[in-house]
Amino acid sequence: MTKPLPAKAVSACPHDCPSTCALDVEILPDGRIGRLRGAPDNAYTAGVVCAKVARYAERLYHPDRLTRPLRRVGAKGEGRFEEISWDAALDLVAERFLAAEAECGAESVWPYHYAGTMGLVQRDSIHRFRHAKGYSRQFDSFCTNMAWTGYVAGTGRLAGPDPREMAHADQIVIWGTNPVATQVNVMTHAVAARKIRGARIVVVDVYRTETMRQADVGLVIQPGSDAALACAIMHVLFRDGLADRDYLDKYTDCPAELDAHLSTRTPEWAAAITGLDAGAIEAVARQIGTVKRTYFRLGYGFTRSRNGAVSMHAATSIAAVTGCWQYEGGGAFHNNGAIYELDKTMIEAPELRRPGIRALDQSQIGRILTGDAAALNGGPPVKAMLIQNTNPVSVCPEQALVKRGFCREDLFVCVHEQFMTETARMADLVLPATQFLEHDDIYKGGGHQYLLFGPKLTEAPGEARENLFVLNELARRLGAADHPGFHMTAREHVDWMLRNSGYGTLAELEAGRWKDLQPDFRTAHYLDGFGHRDGRYHFRVDWGRDPAPNKPEGEPMGPWRSMPSLPDYWPSVEAADAEHPFRLVTAPARSFLNSSFTESEIGRRKEGRPEVWLTVADAARAGVSDGDRVRMGNRRGTVTLHARVVDGPTPGTVISEGIWPNDAFEDGQGINTLTGADPVAPYGGAAYHDTAVWIRPA
Repeated sequence: MTKPLPAKAVSACPHDCPSTCALDVEILPDGRIGRLRGAPDNAYTAGVVCAKVARYAERLYHPDRLTRPLRRVGAKGEGRFEEISWDAALDLVAERFLAAEAECGAESVWPYHYAGTMGLVQRDSIHRFRHAKGYSRQFDSFCTNMAWTGYVAGTGRLAGPDPREMAHADQIVIWGTNPVATQVNVMTHAVAARKIRGARIVVVDVYRTETMRQADVGLVIQPGSDAALACAIMHVLFRDGLADRDYLDKYTDCPAELDAHLSTRTPEWAAAITGLDAGAIEAVARQIGTVKRTYFRLGYGFTRSRNGAVSMHAATSIAAVTGCWQYEGGGAFHNNGAIYELDKTMIEAPELRRPGIRALDQSQIGRILTGDAAALNGGPPVKAMLIQNTNPVSVCPEQALVKRGFCREDLFVCVHEQFMTETARMADLVLPATQFLEHDDIYKGGGHQYLLFGPKLTEAPGEARENLFVLNELARRLGAADHPGFHMTAREHVDWMLRNSGYGTLAELEAGRWKDLQPDFRTAHYLDGFGHRDGRYHFRVDWGRDPAPNKPEGEPMGPWRSMPSLPDYWPSVEAADAEHPFRLVTAPARSFLNSSFTESEIGRRKEGRPEVWLTVADAARAGVSDGDRVRMGNRRGTVTLHARVVDGPTPGTVISEGIWPNDAFEDGQGINTLTGADPVAPYGGAAYHDTAVWIRPA
């Protein structure tokens, strides 16, 4: 008898990577999920998906999946729980939330979430829940603020040239991102341009990444020095007649002023800041100036610094000086978030939002839970939390404070999770959550232009339930379920959003597999004007007052008044000093995605162990050798890990890849023990890649 072939279904990757890959999902004859592949007929995914998602069945059927609600019976963090029913668990959450509200007011309850799923229904329905009850809001600051603020400061809009145009470029500049590890589809299109057009790939980063190893030109610079490199490149473009003067006069705000300002930002000046050779800066500047079809692919990594917004704006400005926006395969792309004009009012219920409710900064959760009055915005202490889609006890900065806060006996924490994460271990109640192939949702791709539906394709193990179920059931128990959004399924939410956004129906989206929302060429390349009111690209920025995609209420943050108004190097980083002679970058690991996939045995074997990478000279300076146990620390704490001697970074720069769980470190202190939560100018954010440390033999 011929063995039946596996069936195939369509889905979308839910993870926090701008690719949001379109997937072909193998369904085995017994109904289980097999291998996941990139959909070959999706022009951006182009049949390619990262290795960790390809073997997603390992996560779905992992023996450590949570399958029953659990109530804590031991000490906080001890990991002792007992099974209870869903009804008893939800009743307990409602009871404790009502008690917190009675004691300290509704703002003492903080629903806390982030991007463990990028699905718009399962991720964002928590806002409808918080608004219905008047609970504390959340200011999202982990990831995007510096990047989005810097890009939009120039363009006026969070959108750019079609990412598929990389394949039509004659040169791709990949700046501050490592797509081999974090967004493999960028490499798909960059390598296609190299094969078809002979395109040159230039990579700018702070160490020799796997992406840089595939490049024609690799520029390894000091962390936080990106704006100096960008300014020196623009200096050469103006000096050598490579700036497009006609384009500048037509499309930009103050080209003559910028030219004069950059007259002293020479390659020699930038070499002293970046660690590059001045000749290397000259060479790449001329290459950028003479290749019109240059596509700048600007990442997030280089903006996770205290001067990140300024760095992004400076790097984006190069494309305006060359005028490469005019050409197919040219321009500067970061994220396409502005093209998705989606009506999410049924999901989020903004009309229920009550005036005056505080917004708590997610990055400052350690300060908030330990009673810092400034972090609490003058409001009551946080007494109860519901946590979905994030793992703050691993991923948040200032981990010593975070852990101390979660140890509070007067704090009730309910965590809705797929695995017993370190945050779940600190909870009073743990609820089992579905994974993306076990529920319905819709996804948009910041790194491309598609809207994709991900249907439920398999049953969840045990009693795992989707986010929407938990939020709807809690709203009912808390007397807050009047809004119609609390009575809709995920599919109904998606259909409502599509219809009210003018994008047809869910049935039509499923029939077409995805919807391409890429604007036309002239719009995407700003040939009819940039997004600012005057229609021009802005070299001059009014930091702290200009609009931004995620602008907090109230005064700007950090030392925003000292930000340079024109592109320039702004030395606001956490600088090395005699006590802390090294600067640490906590870069992503290829096998992990933040704290997701760290449960994978394959991934752990590939990554090895927590390490800090140093140059030969820096290892000698610290008195350590390759493979040694070392201690690394600063005023925030100390971690113990192993040294690896490499040739990747510049002198004084050390790298630690991956957010390993805290318990992967022998003293239980993870890498974010060392990172700071001080908000970055002008609109907040966490400077994960901007940390001064000392290193000593353990």
